[in-house]
Amino acid sequence: MSEELGKRNKINRKKNRANRNEKESKPAYGMYSCVWFMVKLAARYEPLILVSGLAVTALAVVQNLANLFLSPMVLRAVEQKVSVGRLAATIGIFIGVLIISSGASNYVSGVDRYRRITLRTIIAALLNDKAATTSYCNLNDEKFAFLESKANLCTRDNSAAAEAVWNTLFGLFRNIAGFIIYLFLLANVEPVLLVVLLATTIPGYYLNKYISGWGWRHREEEREIERGINCVTEEAGKIDAAKDIRIFGMRTWLNDMYQSSMRLLQAFCYREAGVYLWSNIADLVLTFLRNGIAYLYLIRMVLDGGLSASEFLLYFSAVGGFAGWVQGILSDFVNLHTQSLSLSYVFECIRYPEPYLFEEGVPVPGEKDTPGEIRLEDVTFRYPGAEEDTLKHINLILRPGERLAVVGLNGAGKTTLVKLICGLLDPTEGRITWNGADIRTLNRREYYTRFAAVFQESLLIPGSLALNVAASEEDIDVKRVQQCVERAGLSEKAAALPKGIDTLLNRGVYDDATELSGGQYQRLTLARALYRESPVLLLDEPTSALDPIAESEMYQQYDRMAMGKSAIYISHRLASTRFCDRIILIENAGIAEEGTHEALLSKKGRYAYLYGVQSRYYRQDYQAAT
Repeated sequence: MSEELGKRNKINRKKNRANRNEKESKPAYGMYSCVWFMVKLAARYEPLILVSGLAVTALAVVQNLANLFLSPMVLRAVEQKVSVGRLAATIGIFIGVLIISSGASNYVSGVDRYRRITLRTIIAALLNDKAATTSYCNLNDEKFAFLESKANLCTRDNSAAAEAVWNTLFGLFRNIAGFIIYLFLLANVEPVLLVVLLATTIPGYYLNKYISGWGWRHREEEREIERGINCVTEEAGKIDAAKDIRIFGMRTWLNDMYQSSMRLLQAFCYREAGVYLWSNIADLVLTFLRNGIAYLYLIRMVLDGGLSASEFLLYFSAVGGFAGWVQGILSDFVNLHTQSLSLSYVFECIRYPEPYLFEEGVPVPGEKDTPGEIRLEDVTFRYPGAEEDTLKHINLILRPGERLAVVGLNGAGKTTLVKLICGLLDPTEGRITWNGADIRTLNRREYYTRFAAVFQESLLIPGSLALNVAASEEDIDVKRVQQCVERAGLSEKAAALPKGIDTLLNRGVYDDATELSGGQYQRLTLARALYRESPVLLLDEPTSALDPIAESEMYQQYDRMAMGKSAIYISHRLASTRFCDRIILIENAGIAEEGTHEALLSKKGRYAYLYGVQSRYYRQDYQAAT
């Protein structure tokens, strides 16, 4: 039975993968859309890149023509038995043209390189801005994460598509110009020869174009393989995992998982290499046919007396050059098509739909520094891809200035509830209002300013302690930073630092940075929340790195600092939030109990039971210590 079920699941996975590949076989933005976007970007930020690119294109064509005519013209001068001076002058003119055009081309290309780098960094900045400002729910979207990772590859170095596309684009212009010139040059040659040249070149283009899209058509398969590799490397690379890996001997298991994923990637790469190998073989065969037929035809014309030696040399070079221009055009189109597939990731990521309203939303009702009434009306939430609701049918009112505690066991949905309240997530069903206005209609960025939050995991900014408190490099109020550091209980540590609040943090960036302990880091994030001076304070288990006594003292300090504000405290230690005006217990995806600490104890329900278990543990721990 289990084997049959396994086979059925395997078949379903193959069908689903095939369906996804079919849907995603065509990029969201085509080649011409990507090129036009890059041209508009250049016109806005670096317009000279277009002028210099065309100049280099013209100079390259001049160089090619000079090289083409140099030998035939010298040979013709010898045939005509011109004077040595005239022969030297002819050679000198061509060499001069080559030197001047080559020098000018190298100079313009060197200057132009920095403009191309600038445009690549601008695209990288657009991607970073998208990642930092996109709707929070997009960060939980697997497709957005995949697009972001692929888009970042397009800007990582000089050979990446965001910069290399200019070489391809202007190379295409150069090849088209050369093609037109050589077409007129070969007008006296038998038209059948031109047909043969085109007939053996164009099929190679379409073959290469189809093969270059192989990776795109199989990107879902590649995505699944990369996801497995990234999962292992990211988890194994975390410093917090180092202890478990060593204590539990997990190295072999992690290595086996990594090697298994790498074997899948290797097999995928072998398939891809096989496809490109046959493409190269086909291209070689077509090139042999094209050049062979052309050269036989010209040799026959010489033998028939229809061409002189200099003309044969000119047309012999021109035929090869003509085929080169055609091949160059088609190759550039293939490269441009390949690069546009990569650039499509960039534009699709930058233009990824925003479920939330930002500047187009309505202003948040009420004064900026005044707490508002927050209502949750029959709110249900389920994470994308989950089979069950994390929260369901939540009805809750947070009154202005009220202190609310949210308690419950780990995984009950406490953090999800806070993310819903502060607008990081939107309900699957129901609605959340601020002063009566549905937050989905509000300017979400303005709504965020109403909250100062301390989450379990917060960002440590590479910079000074003052920068981390102010969360900005501009207009830092040093006096206010020092006040917030003191109120957060971090002033003693700050005074002991080498440069006080100007001491650098984050050793991953600065060699001389100072590391903070877990408790000190949590006090730092509290100081950041205080500096913000928002009307609503959210504390998501901000004292998890502290012992119960220190946590209780810290919560009392929070209570004093939250005067005049609305405050939401999340904790799994029930005794720490007994000072709050109201406590809700989250269990089974809903609000199981609600009331003050005393009322919930007298009810002798689930809250009283959990409180009794925890307090008994702490009493036993205290007696053992004394």
